[in-house]
Amino acid sequence: MNWFDEGALYSQISAFLREDLGRGDLTSQAIVARNTRARGRFIAGEKMIVAGLEAAEEVFLTLDPQQQLEAFVSDGEEVDAGKVIARTVGFADVLLAGERVALNLIQRLSAVATITSQFVRAVQGTGAQIVDTRETTPGMRLLERYAVVLGGGRNGRFGLDDGVVITSNHVVIAGGLSTAVKNAKEKLGYLHKIGVQVSNETELREAITSGADAVLFRNLSPEEVAPLTAVAQQLSPLLSVECSGNITLDNVRAYTEAGANLIRISALTDSLRALDVTFQVQPV
Repeated sequence: MNWFDEGALYSQISAFLREDLGRGDLTSQAIVARNTRARGRFIAGEKMIVAGLEAAEEVFLTLDPQQQLEAFVSDGEEVDAGKVIARTVGFADVLLAGERVALNLIQRLSAVATITSQFVRAVQGTGAQIVDTRETTPGMRLLERYAVVLGGGRNGRFGLDDGVVITSNHVVIAGGLSTAVKNAKEKLGYLHKIGVQVSNETELREAITSGADAVLFRNLSPEEVAPLTAVAQQLSPLLSVECSGNITLDNVRAYTEAGANLIRISALTDSLRALDVTFQVQPV
């Protein structure tokens, strides 16, 4: 996870642990004798792309700087059900205190990586790219974006300060699509590409004429996208065509065949089912 700032990761993990531990693990304090040693194993309960092992290790390191996680696979590796993906040995109370946060991270991030890989495979050979959105879990954006990359996807805008996308709401406030694009280009200059959300041919032509670098079709069917893409390519061959909204594994390839070269999918990071990973602890 070398692109992820270690200080930021430590800060987030600390916050996650404070939320879960509060004033301490009452159950373990009442039951587990001090300095009891134990070993724990993370086991995949289903086929998945593993993600979050480094984050899970940081959970235990935050609780005990001597606690190490021995991984048997790498983040981004596909495993079958029953695979022991990592283990750790240390104080039993540390393992129990970090268990839930570590599991939450692995289950959630593995789910992101796994669904991303399924979408990537669905468009393989088309040249289109699967891209994430800003629809992420609050506080988890960096980690979830990392998991998208592990699954073979690409990262879109990290935040509102990371790119320009003019939506219908911006157009209404600005007083028109052309005005919105013009204002953006005048104030931001050549350093930022301008993306514009459009829903019909009139808006598409206006966006291109105004100097948009990319157009985004949202909640349109592949059948609606295809003729619009043909118009876009005729007017501006280098224009980037993006699609988002209501895109599933069943229809994603149809969007690429309709001419989209970027497919933005909120399902990569929202409404996910946590994958089946268990943490089994035994005394040493």
